[in-house]
Amino acid sequence: MRTEKEMFDLIIDTAQKDERIRAVYMNGSRTNPKAPKDIFQDYDIVYVVTETASFIKNEKWIDIFGDLIMIQKPDENDKCIGLDVEFEKSYGYLMLFTDGNRIDLHIETKEAMIENYTKEKLTIPLLDKDSILPDIPKPIDKDYWVKKPSEPLFMSCCNDFWWCLQNVGKGIWRDELPYAKQMFEFVIRDRLDEMVSWWIGIKYDFQISVGKMGKYFKQYLPDPYWEMYKKTYSDYNYKNFWNSIFVACELFRVLAKDVAEQLLFTYPINDDKKMTEFLKHIRELPVDAQGIFE
Repeated sequence: MRTEKEMFDLIIDTAQKDERIRAVYMNGSRTNPKAPKDIFQDYDIVYVVTETASFIKNEKWIDIFGDLIMIQKPDENDKCIGLDVEFEKSYGYLMLFTDGNRIDLHIETKEAMIENYTKEKLTIPLLDKDSILPDIPKPIDKDYWVKKPSEPLFMSCCNDFWWCLQNVGKGIWRDELPYAKQMFEFVIRDRLDEMVSWWIGIKYDFQISVGKMGKYFKQYLPDPYWEMYKKTYSDYNYKNFWNSIFVACELFRVLAKDVAEQLLFTYPINDDKKMTEFLKHIRELPVDAQGIFE
């Protein structure tokens, strides 16, 4: 696997030799001093170019970065699903190489750079042939810190968590596994993760990032809570699924009560109690029941 130095030398040398490339900057986890360093970190690179058309027309120029396992062109994918894309302003290549390195490379014009460069606080300039990159402060992950919730937002989270659990229970009773699983993973888990993030945020005065999709939860949750969180994942077996649902309920309850106490909010305990009892009832409801409470 090529070393970090070899990769940066290649990225910069390629830009130095190509007159169409006028500046280079990097964002992503490699610019974040708080992000764990490991062999899977991408190189999130932007080349500021005089124009994009010649790069897109003849893509042989990316061969210099190495032999590919696979490439994705997100702008092309966006175009296929009908989204507005402006290839003349920017274009991207996500490249995974046979040595395991990955470069997420974007080319953009100077005009596009001026629009985007100062918006991302985790940015480091690497090369500037014409002194076109604006001055920016040292990189900081502040944009990714957990945001302190308002009470209406907290209440909305609690309401959505408890309300939508009925859909999960309904899906299980109907033997609609895809519906039940997706309702749990894409709705309930979002609300659970939101509450987990707020709980962690309180512990660090809301000056902490829990990482994309909560990837640092393990680092910041106490072991008992992390053990509970792990158990909110289950397989296709409905018994196991129900167990994970009630673990999720217990973890949400414990954390939400603590968040409410710390932020002087009111936890909707009645919704919690009534929906918990409803779910317990649905779990035992015969498949041939003629009424929910009959």
